[in-house]
Amino acid sequence: MAEAMMVGLIERRYVEPASVVASDVNAARLSDLGRRLGIRGAASNIEVVREADVCFLAVKPQQLDAVLAEIAAVVTPDCLVISIAAGKRIAGMEVLLPRGRVVRVMPNIACLAGAGMNVFTRGARATDADAAQVRVMLECCGRALELPEDQFDAVTALSGSGPAFFAYLLDGLVNGAVREGLSRESALMLAAQTMEGTARLLLEQGLSPADLAAAVTSAKGTTAAGREVLENDGVADVLARTIQAAARRSRELSCA
Repeated sequence: MAEAMMVGLIERRYVEPASVVASDVNAARLSDLGRRLGIRGAASNIEVVREADVCFLAVKPQQLDAVLAEIAAVVTPDCLVISIAAGKRIAGMEVLLPRGRVVRVMPNIACLAGAGMNVFTRGARATDADAAQVRVMLECCGRALELPEDQFDAVTALSGSGPAFFAYLLDGLVNGAVREGLSRESALMLAAQTMEGTARLLLEQGLSPADLAAAVTSAKGTTAAGREVLENDGVADVLARTIQAAARRSRELSCA
């Protein structure tokens, strides 16, 4: 995810490669990033923070507290700290970074394709200017939306975990088409392009999902026959319970 964000910022010319400084526990990985992206490697997290106006914390949630404790002494009020660690709440980060301006981000894996959904929320010391800057940076990797932190469990369930759910559904559609005689390669292309096109219609033309479904469904046609199966088998309820389960797990992890 860190690499995806660096690529987005560099390709959109938000930053020059040489102005990006990164650290990594894997020296070979850091060297590879430097060679491919033109960024500079640092020997430690502290070195990165000392050079940074904006610092992204792209570490696993269980590692975040240790990293925050490590850099706390060098984080000044002039440093904007952006965490993408899932489930780690701002209040806890601000305790460990008493001088930093903190923003929490929930990205998703589609950032790797420049089409991510990035939701952010700001801490008590973050300013309107910080929020505007974060939005611009995140839009280098897709779309960005600011929401209150108390909605982040639902965000995590829907856009954070959502790519896996959409991929699962798409795989089921592909398998059905294969059973009807399509090759898997052709079925995947048809299904994925149809998913992308549907999403673009919804986002770019302001259609609601219900209106789009109605527009495609003609009485006694093929779409109506398929929708009858979805509705009779209670798929809408299954999807709602899927989001509820993921959100519940997010709450559990946030309190851990």
